[in-house]
Amino acid sequence: MSETAPLSADMALIQRILPHRYPFLLVDKVRDIFVNESCVGIKCVTMNEPQFTGHFPDMPVFPGVLIIEAMAQTSGILVGLSMDLVDKNAKVFFMGVDNCKFRRKVGPGDVLELHVKALRGGGKVWKFEGRAMVDGELACEATFMAMIEVPKA
Repeated sequence: MSETAPLSADMALIQRILPHRYPFLLVDKVRDIFVNESCVGIKCVTMNEPQFTGHFPDMPVFPGVLIIEAMAQTSGILVGLSMDLVDKNAKVFFMGVDNCKFRRKVGPGDVLELHVKALRGGGKVWKFEGRAMVDGELACEATFMAMIEVPKA
């Protein structure tokens, strides 16, 4: 990626990198982008999201698996910018999740900060460390691996 890589990504750029769409696009914006290294995704959790109709009706809790997915989508944006994959219809697939721990509940009104750091990357397989934070408090942490698939031109 060139030295002119953006320091942030808005929804328009995110959708040019990730194939996800509503209701499964779980990143609203990305900031503090350092290509090949790290970035911070932002997910604003709102009551009108479909998972809250069943998880749980009397006590809405954002599912842990969706927190992990949001970290993975954030890492997909980092990969997309690092490997110049904007508008290339690339896909990022989970390969594994390790050492995942949930530290606090996340619910409507919370803003998830998804801190992802590339531990290994540059080719088809990347490894990341992720931390999801709410108001400076750790909500979830995990390491995970993903494979990048770019369609042939």
